[in-house]
Amino acid sequence: MSVLTKSPEAFQPSYGYTFGGELVELPGDIRMHRIYPEGEDTDLSSRTVINIGPSHPAMHGTVRMVVELDGETIVGVDVIPGYLHRGFEKECEAHTYHQAIPYTDRLNYCSPLINNFAWCGTVEKLFGAEVPERCQLIRTYMSELSRITDHLTAMGAGLMELGALTPFLYMVEVRDWMWEHICHVTGARLTQSYGRIGGLARDVTDEWLDRNTEIFEKHLIPKLKQVHALVDHNRIFIDRMRGVGIVSQEDLISYGVTGPCLRAAGVGLDCRTYAPYDAYDRVSFDVPIGKYGDNYDRYFVRMREIEESMKICRQLDPMIRATNGAPIHAEDARMVLPPKKEVYSNIEALMNHFKLIMEGPRPPKGEAYHAVEGANGELGFYLVSDGTGMPYKARCRPPSFVNMGAIHLMLLGSQVADIVPIFGQINMIGGECDR
Repeated sequence: MSVLTKSPEAFQPSYGYTFGGELVELPGDIRMHRIYPEGEDTDLSSRTVINIGPSHPAMHGTVRMVVELDGETIVGVDVIPGYLHRGFEKECEAHTYHQAIPYTDRLNYCSPLINNFAWCGTVEKLFGAEVPERCQLIRTYMSELSRITDHLTAMGAGLMELGALTPFLYMVEVRDWMWEHICHVTGARLTQSYGRIGGLARDVTDEWLDRNTEIFEKHLIPKLKQVHALVDHNRIFIDRMRGVGIVSQEDLISYGVTGPCLRAAGVGLDCRTYAPYDAYDRVSFDVPIGKYGDNYDRYFVRMREIEESMKICRQLDPMIRATNGAPIHAEDARMVLPPKKEVYSNIEALMNHFKLIMEGPRPPKGEAYHAVEGANGELGFYLVSDGTGMPYKARCRPPSFVNMGAIHLMLLGSQVADIVPIFGQINMIGGECDR
C-alpha cells in the first residue's frame, strides 16, 4: 500500500508499549510521563535518562526535556518550558495600556502584529468602543501577512532540522521580503508595535498594497511551489513525518490545544470563523484540516493556511482601496492620542495627549476577554480594569504554552530521532511560554 494512501490504523505506533500508571514524581521536581512494555514488569534498570536543553539548538529557545529511553524508544518524558522569565503579565500591570503594546511584540515574535491587535482589541472591549472600518480592514490584512511570515519561519526551520536546507532558504528569503515590506509601514521588521488602542500607528497606501501583491506573485507563490516539489513526496521527508507524533482529537481537546495542531487532527476550530472579529466576517476562506493528527498533517495544514491567508488579503485589497481617506482611529478622546499636528497647535489636544501618555487611558471598571486566531492557536488577553490607567489584572492565554502541555502525548512511543521534527511542528515560541 502506498504511503500516501495508508489507512488510519497503519499510522498507529507499533513499538509494543502502552500507557501505564499515573504521572510519576521523581526527585528534582521532575514529573515523568511514562509508558511501560506490554506484559513486563516496570524494572527501570535498563533505561537511560538524558537531558535535551535548555541550551540546545533544536529546542527553539529555553526549553528542557528530560527523556527516558529504552534503546531508541522514548518511554518517559518531562517537558519543562519554564526557563524564560520576562514577567509579561506583571509588567503589563505596572505600565499603562499604551506602554504594554511593545511587550506584546515579544510574545510570538514571528507574528507580532497579531499580538498587537489582540491586546488593543481587549482594551477597546473594556471601553465598549469600536474602531473604524478602514482600521478593521487593515488589521485583518496585516494579521494575515503576519500569519504567513510565522508559518514560513516555522516550516522553514522544521525542514532545515530534517536536513532540507534548500526549502529553508527559499522560505526565509520570502519571509525577509515580507518583513522588509511590512517595515515600510510599521517602521520595524520584527518588534513592530504597529497597533494602537482605538486604531493604528499609521495608514497604508495603494502603492504599498501594489508592492505586496507583487511579492505574492513574484516571490511567495513560486517559492511555495518549489518547496512542495522538493519535499511533499520525498521519501525521507515522508518517513520522518508520516505516522509520527499522532494525537487523537479527544486528547488534543482535553488539553486545550488549538490552532494548526488541533486542525491537523480534523477539528476545524478557528477563532476567525466561530467568533469573527475585525473584518473576518466580510471575507470567505477555508479552514484547512488534516485527518490523522501526525507531523505530516501539521505541515500541510500550515502550508495550506498560507494559501488561505493570501486569499483573504486579495479580498481585502479592493476594500482597503475603496476606503481611502477614511479614518483609521476611533473618535474617542478617552483612549486615542490626538494627531501630532493638533498637539503642537491646540492646547486641548496637548492636554489630552499629556494625560494619555502620563496616566494612560482609563477604561471603566470591569473585565474583558478578547481572543484572536494566532499563528499557533487561540491567543487571548483577559484584562481587569479598576478605572485607572493601568490594568489591575492582566492575563494572557498563549497558544504555544498550552500546546506544549500535550507534547508528551506525541513523544511517548516515538524514537529519539522524532523529538526534533515533533517539537518543530508544535512551533513553540519561547516568548509565549513566559511563566
